[in-house]
Amino acid sequence: MNKDLELNQNHIVSVLGKQPNEFTAEDIIGYIKGQGIKMVNFMYPAADCRLKTLNFVINSMSYLESILKTGERVDGSSLFPFIEAGNSDLYVLPRFSTAFLDPFAQLPTVTMLCSFFDKDGNPLSSSPEQTLRKACKAFTEVTGMEFQAMGELEFYVISPDNETYQATDQRGYHESAPFAKNGDFRTRCMSLIAQAGGQIKYGHSEVGNFTSDGKIYEQNEIEFLPVNALQAADQLMVAKWIIRNLAAHEGLNVTFSPKITSGKAGSGLHVHMRILRDGKNMMLNDDKKLSDTARRAIAGMMELAPSITAFGNTNPTSYFRLVPHQEAPTNICWGDRNRSVLVRVPLGWTSGCDMSSLANGYDSGCTIQDTSMKQTVEMRSPDGSADI
Repeated sequence: MNKDLELNQNHIVSVLGKQPNEFTAEDIIGYIKGQGIKMVNFMYPAADCRLKTLNFVINSMSYLESILKTGERVDGSSLFPFIEAGNSDLYVLPRFSTAFLDPFAQLPTVTMLCSFFDKDGNPLSSSPEQTLRKACKAFTEVTGMEFQAMGELEFYVISPDNETYQATDQRGYHESAPFAKNGDFRTRCMSLIAQAGGQIKYGHSEVGNFTSDGKIYEQNEIEFLPVNALQAADQLMVAKWIIRNLAAHEGLNVTFSPKITSGKAGSGLHVHMRILRDGKNMMLNDDKKLSDTARRAIAGMMELAPSITAFGNTNPTSYFRLVPHQEAPTNICWGDRNRSVLVRVPLGWTSGCDMSSLANGYDSGCTIQDTSMKQTVEMRSPDGSADI
């Protein structure tokens, strides 16, 4: 088996033994037959940025082939305000690469994300997913490069206060149990997201924590690995859906709200970006310094800051988060370490050495490692209200 598949937690990947972008309709059918799957779910984002669901019970092979290959009709006017009721028929067709075994369904269920098409079989140009797809295609056609991204998904978990091992107010960064109360919930979310195909970098508790009216408000973060921008958006949509579902199942509440109350840390949705050409990260030059390509990208972000804000900060409380001294941007500027800038260039490894020998107390010399793929630039203004 491909070594990149050996530890993959997506059950469909494990059974089929191939990368998700290689899945075909026949692969999905074979998995459904072989694993005793009883239902198929289609999910797709509407204008409110939440995933909608259409359920199918599997009653014949011909019906299964039909829904996988020709999709199903939905009422577009109920999903998007810009679609009129008199001409509202849309079709949703599944993207097989997004398939996963639904962790919340009572019956064995395969769930897939879908794309929208009009009655003539054309992609719905105004749908959020198609807007991003067109932008990525245009970027590659103009530059010959691939645009990749990943999100830092911050959220508060709200649970009853048992008044034991009280955490220090607004000092929750990387806190451990028992002072951090919801670490196990976060790791269960991470496991389910990975099983649904999410490429996770890490998770941890974040700065924000406080108590109010017998409740603990504890901030957490799940950060992803860079992938192509379309896949990055899919992962964030599914991750928010999983986090909310697991919280509901466990009697907790979660919020991605940009700001809960004054004086407490807000929740952002920082977006890291990098640009690749033939698998090489173009954010660094040959001297391992920030490249001209990266600087031009940052300049574009400065120029487009108003537009990015319109789509990345859609809630009035977004602007209570963007205040001084809260590690949130207040000015259109960039920097290499400052977390209060609009675009930050995170610190990268510069030595290129395998540092594990030093960390483990022995010196076996310097084995050169390629660390250039780690370099990204980070847009810090968006938050959980963003149209992903």
